[in-house]
Amino acid sequence: MTEQQRASDEAAQAEDRTGEPVVTEGTVEALVRTKLAESLGGKRGMVEAAVPTLTFTLSYILSSELRTSILLGVGAALLLGVVRLVQRSSVQYVLTSLFGIGIAAIFAMRSGNAEDAFLPGIIYNAVYAVVLSISVLVRWPAIGLMIGPFIGHREDFTSWRGNPAVVRLASRLTWLLVLPCIIRVLVQYPLWLAATNDWADTFALLGLSKVAMGWPLQVAAFAGMVWVLARGRTPLEREQDTEEPRSGSAEQTGDR
Repeated sequence: MTEQQRASDEAAQAEDRTGEPVVTEGTVEALVRTKLAESLGGKRGMVEAAVPTLTFTLSYILSSELRTSILLGVGAALLLGVVRLVQRSSVQYVLTSLFGIGIAAIFAMRSGNAEDAFLPGIIYNAVYAVVLSISVLVRWPAIGLMIGPFIGHREDFTSWRGNPAVVRLASRLTWLLVLPCIIRVLVQYPLWLAATNDWADTFALLGLSKVAMGWPLQVAAFAGMVWVLARGRTPLEREQDTEEPRSGSAEQTGDR
């Protein structure tokens, strides 16, 4: 039985008579690991994300033909999608890759500069880092929102915020998502700026850095999250345990 199956079984069994999920340290940590693993898409998802960018970059380096390079990049994404369809597997990560190369093509074709194909990714990472940082600063960390529906009352997915330990854990994990975005912007923006202003020919470095700082950095962030989750136990309290006794219970106590 896999870890994901064990986590699912634990979560299914951990329900009391009121229908409320009983969240233990193990089930929550397994839940976080499962959700993060799903977001990565496995080794195949990583390859599918990198192939269109590599195709576009290498093609432009060899031919200096922007339109041809874009068509080859889009073609690579479509080919991967066809393979997925033939195998009757999910095309989620291929569609994400196709959408990304499509936006990149629009930017590059509008300006006529091949390096502008990397600008949408730089903007995306900058905005993503800002939004995630704000979520932590206002004590609504993004990771907490991801696992919120599985913690506490089913009717109120925000109940996890009542446990400071969970908020702290979710904040640490969210900062680990912010870090790769910041690194990408700090490395890729100067390279894009240099190419745009003809200070240096950094197109090849832009393409390679996009691939090298894509899934590899995301995997590194995931490894950091696993380390944080495995480093210690975060005590989780059930919401109903912290509530005041119901009036009926109080009356029964008084009768005694």
